[in-house]
Amino acid sequence: MTTSRRIALWGGMLYLATFVTSIPALALKTSFFAGTGGRSAGAWGVVLELLLAASCVGTAVALYPATRRVSQTLGLGFVLSRTLEAAMIMVGVLAVLATATVRAQGSDSVAELVALHDASFLIGPAVMSAVNALLLGSVMYRSRLVPRLIPAFGLVGAPLLLASSVGVLLGVWTQTSTIASIATVPVAMWELSLGLWLVIRGFRAEAVARLRLDEATASDLVQPVGPTSAVAEKSITA
Repeated sequence: MTTSRRIALWGGMLYLATFVTSIPALALKTSFFAGTGGRSAGAWGVVLELLLAASCVGTAVALYPATRRVSQTLGLGFVLSRTLEAAMIMVGVLAVLATATVRAQGSDSVAELVALHDASFLIGPAVMSAVNALLLGSVMYRSRLVPRLIPAFGLVGAPLLLASSVGVLLGVWTQTSTIASIATVPVAMWELSLGLWLVIRGFRAEAVARLRLDEATASDLVQPVGPTSAVAEKSITA
């Protein structure tokens, strides 16, 4: 297995892991906050959320050796945005744990904790997912490491998701409204199709070859610094 194939495989598996963990976690947390799922639902939701946070950061770290070859700025930005998303997920985890503690003490006054969880969910999986799509989508679209149709979903869906999130912040609609749900579809398609493509096919060979050629050309243009360059300069001036 080549290095580029290994990078793509790990990145794809971690992207798919975010789906495997986030969807059941959301269902478990919803039932827990509603009081129908019991403490076990909250506990399993927390476990899945922890795995989700790790997978989020893992996607950016795993893909960084490839993304930095296209743009170090976008590659580092993607690592940072994924880390911020994971941090917001952890805030939601704390809200679930605090809710379980309050209920265990015989109180049902958890409205503030539920609101904190919803706010962290809005900034994390909503706003930061849109930022992630803009950063990684730009890298993949420019490099053609995957077919351009895949990052196009993310680049088109990111503004829609950001606009939907602004609407929620302004109180125009809620996070569970039809508009908000529809706005998440393109970014979800981008992440799912990217994960599947990277696992099944990996990076496109011609794109990898082009990046290596560009990197080799750039290194050839860098003049050496040290005794060798000093001798060369003397010979030229002589």
